[in-house]
Amino acid sequence: MLFFRRYPRFTLLLSFLLTASLLLLLTHPPFPSLQPSSDPARPLNSPTSSQGLAARVLRAERAYQKMLLGRDALIAKVGPTPHNVALFPPDREPWPPYTVWDFFPPAFFCPHELERVGELGDGGKWLCGLSQLQEKEDCVVYSVGPPADASFEAELLARTRHCQLFIFDHTASALPRGLSTHATSSAGFDEFYAPLDTLNYDNKLDYWDSRHTLQRAHFKPYRIAGFDAHGAGDTPKTYTLEALMRQNGHSHIDVLKIDLEGWEFDTLKTFLMPGPEYTDERPRVPPVSQMLLELHLWNREFSDLLNWWSTLERAGLRAVAREPNLVYQNYNRMQGAELAEYTFLNVAGPNVFISDEVLVPSPFTAPLPAPPPEASEPPLMPAHEDGEHVR
Repeated sequence: MLFFRRYPRFTLLLSFLLTASLLLLLTHPPFPSLQPSSDPARPLNSPTSSQGLAARVLRAERAYQKMLLGRDALIAKVGPTPHNVALFPPDREPWPPYTVWDFFPPAFFCPHELERVGELGDGGKWLCGLSQLQEKEDCVVYSVGPPADASFEAELLARTRHCQLFIFDHTASALPRGLSTHATSSAGFDEFYAPLDTLNYDNKLDYWDSRHTLQRAHFKPYRIAGFDAHGAGDTPKTYTLEALMRQNGHSHIDVLKIDLEGWEFDTLKTFLMPGPEYTDERPRVPPVSQMLLELHLWNREFSDLLNWWSTLERAGLRAVAREPNLVYQNYNRMQGAELAEYTFLNVAGPNVFISDEVLVPSPFTAPLPAPPPEASEPPLMPAHEDGEHVR
């Protein structure tokens, strides 16, 4: 009170400023709210939002284009041409600080969850956006080549309600036994959290049912390559990917898993250039949404690998994950790290993983043409529990 009596004007001014400051803080907080925006014009996941799926895809493409400039710079630095680049530089001066895998990083990021599906170790695969397939009614999955185990295929079937799985392996005679045994061998394998859009975070869905799952699994003892040879005297029956899709009446593949022990180069080259109208510079956009591919660089030259990889990129395929095969490396220590697993997204045509946004117009919009009658075969039929098939 003594201060107020001695300085009444100053005290009143100070009280006014304190009151005004308090009101300002209450009505205009200094930090933005952490709550989701209630503005209906800009929902969090809208295409125009910085967090929307389309925006994430475009940002990923920018990052990928930046990487391409870095690749050219690294080739010029250590080459200076692709023909002068060694896959694995020799252990001598000047010890160039790179390996072949540094030229092909997974620079495009997955716009959804990126999850390793299947068991740890050799057999599991990195998959982008499994949640996008959980309820997709026309989901189609191809598994090409002998799998290390069937844990990836088993978990993908268990965690989707409608996906049809087609396995092609000329080294086997029936569906892998692990397709039904992995459910009981992995703790918690048969459970996963509900899709986020259900807002039912605590409840778990159990899609696993061995009988129902095996009804969605199909098998053929075919070899997959860059040419067709499936006449009466051909053993093993050899098909291109395009021929398989024709035989089964498929116009798209949601997930294509390939492990062909070196045959992947010719197989995919034929798939991307099925006719004379397509070239390395102008491949077709493949009818595949996501591809899981193991690369085997045995006896490859860098320049050939670069041309082949660039064809994949021109077709719209972008690497989102990579895992070197260190299991193989551990048992082949005298060789270079020549095997690596890649996951690719197709960003050149609308698909379930990138919504309807396209970065390159897709020429592949219609189903593959039907084969001549004499070359056709009945489509694959569901398997019984014992792995046998009926027509």
